[in-house]
Amino acid sequence: MKNHSQTEQAMFDDQEGSEPILDKTWLSPPGFFGWFTHVNQRQIGFRFVVTSLIFFALGGLLALLMRLQLVQPENTLMGADFYHQIMTMHGTTMMFFFAVPAMEGLGIYLVPLMLGTRDMSFPRLNAFGYYVYLIAGITLYIALFLGMAPDTGWFSYVPLAGIDYSPGQGVSFWTTMITFIEISALTAAVELIVTILKQRAPGMTLDRMPIFVWSILVMSFMIVFAMPTVMVGSVLLALDRTFETQFFVAAGGGDPLLWQHLFWFFGHPEVYIIVVPALGIVSTVISTFCQREVFGYTAVVLSMVTIGFVSFGLWVHHMFTTGLPHLGLSFFTAASAMIAIPSGVQIFCWIATLWGAKIKFNTPMLFIMGFFAVFVIGGLTGVMAASIPFDMQAHDSYFVVAHLHYVLIGGAVLPFFAGLYYWYPKMTGSMLSERLGRWSFWLIFIGLNLTFFPMHQLGLDGMPRRVYTYLHNMGWGEINFFVTCAAFLMAFGFLLTFINALISPYQSRSAGNNPWHADTLEWWAESPPRNFNFRHLPVINSRTPLWQKAPLQKVTGIRADRREIIITTLLDAKPQGVCIMPTPTYWPFILALTVGFGFLGFMFKPILFVVGFFLSFFAIVGWLWPARPWLHEQPPEDGHPVRGLQ
Repeated sequence: MKNHSQTEQAMFDDQEGSEPILDKTWLSPPGFFGWFTHVNQRQIGFRFVVTSLIFFALGGLLALLMRLQLVQPENTLMGADFYHQIMTMHGTTMMFFFAVPAMEGLGIYLVPLMLGTRDMSFPRLNAFGYYVYLIAGITLYIALFLGMAPDTGWFSYVPLAGIDYSPGQGVSFWTTMITFIEISALTAAVELIVTILKQRAPGMTLDRMPIFVWSILVMSFMIVFAMPTVMVGSVLLALDRTFETQFFVAAGGGDPLLWQHLFWFFGHPEVYIIVVPALGIVSTVISTFCQREVFGYTAVVLSMVTIGFVSFGLWVHHMFTTGLPHLGLSFFTAASAMIAIPSGVQIFCWIATLWGAKIKFNTPMLFIMGFFAVFVIGGLTGVMAASIPFDMQAHDSYFVVAHLHYVLIGGAVLPFFAGLYYWYPKMTGSMLSERLGRWSFWLIFIGLNLTFFPMHQLGLDGMPRRVYTYLHNMGWGEINFFVTCAAFLMAFGFLLTFINALISPYQSRSAGNNPWHADTLEWWAESPPRNFNFRHLPVINSRTPLWQKAPLQKVTGIRADRREIIITTLLDAKPQGVCIMPTPTYWPFILALTVGFGFLGFMFKPILFVVGFFLSFFAIVGWLWPARPWLHEQPPEDGHPVRGLQ
């Protein structure tokens, strides 16, 4: 194995004429068929974000259909079966196909740029995760259009989800695709963890990492621990339905509550898996538009880590009415109230950052200010629902629907859209329209509160959720009519952002490399970044590298004629080695197809799962076939894998 000093005819990135070589080395194949070979982190991250937004639009349309059905008492727009399919698909889309993939997509796109590296640790695994996600989403919507969608809610409670009460393939599609989508989430989580811990720019110690990167790291660890439980549950449910096992059948010695324990052990951390990256976006945007470092960096980071830990101790507060022992429930009440503390710490740190600053109220900052109001209301109703006596009255009512949407839209969607407006210039090189952005924000903010705040009253008046109609004499008609009108107002606000994003590349001015005068490394790259992200890899000596007066030092001696990245130590990010990354290939796409064939085939004939397994084996062999081996360069005697810094 050769060191740089031993390599002849090598082209390094600091040599004259290296830029065209870098472009060629990191080039993704063009054309339709080339699209299926891409492994570049920015392209895969962008696909995740765009695809998740498409699913967000589809889920929003399903929500509007639900509101049209509920606009008046005893409406006959749709029957109970179709309504429950729509309801299930809406919840499943928003929780599984929008929220988590959207946050992971932002992480995949931005984390390598923020860390000062050129790609993710496992580029082909990255591409595989996207194709799995895409196949799962398309399959579930095909099932909807064929009238075979699940109709048991996004939580798919047993025994309702059992074969006796839900015959047909609807729930089988749900169990199969949920297992499938969690594979995608786990692959993204693993590669993000490895990238963050081992590919930071030299000098970027853990206490110099951007807060957004910390939020993605916490989210990724939460996914690793939370997602396997719902995968286990969905597999057990599939076995109950296919082979008549008795895991969740009380008459056969199983326990229906086992499903709820498995599902909500994932389901409640899922909320914070979505919210924690949003908190990272909030810190990033506030810092930039206040032009100062976030107050209490350590407190903010530790608060996110605390949320990650405590969120795994809350799942039973979804089960207060299931008859579990009250002494045990009291501990979950305490944990449910306690998790508000780290969230409150972050809010006070953000207020301290805003205090006395000359705030620029561009569109991203408006969405963040909207987040403050909506998320606090959702947090307060969450503390109310954590009280066992109150929860027993409000459980399964529209009060819970209001609380859930205040937390998820206020805590995740508003920050996510703030992130879109903030990083859109970096992704496309164009600025989004401020006028359309402001109209979009106010329509969303007003529509959101007019839609979901009255639902608290509906819940207190006794309207149960998941019902497709209600009687005239219940007195819920006027509020439901008002809520439906407000929902369309909010939807129009989201539509304006979609229009803004589509037309801005053709009408907007060029963004430049750093239009917000931000401090993190992604703004050091061109807009949009080149195939290789950075011409020279940076050296970091501050939490705010772009706000330092002295120019950044650069690593020299990285090869331009092959895909090289620097591997650094876990704690203090000292250069440890150089890794050669794999090139574009069709194999991740082929493997996703074979895995999908196995999972879908299991629904119809279990033997097809075995066929899919063997097809996947051959795809993995093709993936790993050593057309060009992975190499880890041994560092020279001075301990540095590169020739120097400049």
